[in-house]
Amino acid sequence: MIFSQKNVEKILDHVEEGIQIIDGRGRIVYFNRAAAEHEEIKREEAVGKYILDVYPSLDPETSTLLRAIEKGAPTFDIQQTFLNYKGKKITTINSSFAIKARDKIVGAIEISKNITDVKELSERVVALQEQLIDKKKGNKSNKNGDSAKFAFFDIIGRSKEIVKVKGMAMKAAQTASPVLVYGETGTGKELFVHALHTASCRRNKPFIAQNCGALPAALLESILFGTVKGSFTGADNRAGLFELANGGTLFLDEINSMPLELQVKLLRVLQDGTIRRVGDSRTRQVDVRIVAASNEDPLSAVENKRLRRDLYYRLNVIALKLPELKERKGDIPILIKHFIDKFNKRLNKEVLKVSDEVLQAFENYDWPGNVRELEHVIEGAMNLMDENIITMDCLPVHFERFNKRSLKKEIDIQNLSLKEALKNLEIEIIQNALKEGDGNISHAADKLQIPRQTLQYKIKKYKITKC
Repeated sequence: MIFSQKNVEKILDHVEEGIQIIDGRGRIVYFNRAAAEHEEIKREEAVGKYILDVYPSLDPETSTLLRAIEKGAPTFDIQQTFLNYKGKKITTINSSFAIKARDKIVGAIEISKNITDVKELSERVVALQEQLIDKKKGNKSNKNGDSAKFAFFDIIGRSKEIVKVKGMAMKAAQTASPVLVYGETGTGKELFVHALHTASCRRNKPFIAQNCGALPAALLESILFGTVKGSFTGADNRAGLFELANGGTLFLDEINSMPLELQVKLLRVLQDGTIRRVGDSRTRQVDVRIVAASNEDPLSAVENKRLRRDLYYRLNVIALKLPELKERKGDIPILIKHFIDKFNKRLNKEVLKVSDEVLQAFENYDWPGNVRELEHVIEGAMNLMDENIITMDCLPVHFERFNKRSLKKEIDIQNLSLKEALKNLEIEIIQNALKEGDGNISHAADKLQIPRQTLQYKIKKYKITKC
């Protein structure tokens, strides 16, 4: 049979998660390759042994596999820190399930993800932040107690779009209300959040940032809220980021990536200013201003079940939508000068400006990566050039292609009558709609918001080939 035990084991050896199976007596009967690699145990040394002989730091109460056999109920995403029989400290996120045959539990299976390195790094960062905060508290002469790097004068631009949002942010800095900053990647969300803290009355208090999409849910919870000894296997008494940020600002980046179950806890902090460490029975009062950022429209995140509606309304007290670079193209010359000056100092160059052709290409380009993309293009060009003016041959290839297409279109339009230009535009729009709809006329007609018969007539009239 195609699904013989041997074939199934081959398949399981190619998954990234560790998989262990024990029988009803607690002896390991299966150990896939990922589990062996994650826990640094040879399979032949584990299979056939009692699970607590392989993991001597665990006991029947703390082993998630043995608990699955005892209770019969599945558990999901349980964090567990333990020592294997070699003394190696390992942290995993486990989901465990009892195996039943004729309503009798005959074993258990566990799927685990090794987060040892991520946990150690995260805890090291938290510990360093704690040390830094303690050091600054002891340094009475320190006028800059925060760790925010930027202020509002670092936000470059004079367009009405950026001036408007900058003005709103300056007003928001004077309040203690939550702020939600959103915009496409590269629009400067982190820059605005730093500036908000620097301009606030909390400027001499801690500023701590955490990316909500960078950690597994169980680990993120312990990092944010802290832990008490015994809350899970291997847990110690440790303050979380909310306690470390007390009196200051906590920046939660990619809030739309935070697991929904954690969003409930965050809502509680926003509502009553209290937190509860993982496994603790008592609450702790904290005074933290929360600034959150999202790389998608928060309403879309709500509709797609990535952001709780009640949390959205609580965070959206002050909302700052950052404009894309294509919406503020008047700032491109100022940004170019700023980045040239920046990289002249860093690279020890004497670049003066970009050529007129480059400026035109930049102003025609849509900048999907926004200000960050512009910065990287300038940096890349200045690393490779020897002259003092950035020309087209210093730029990535796609700029040359884009500039040629834009120039050709401009020349073509200038040589056409209004009737011909409108006809060409209509053909191009129809072709794009057909392409996006994979040649389906009904889908294209819906996108163009015209009757299907009208679209068929125009396709025939203009002799458009369907994709």
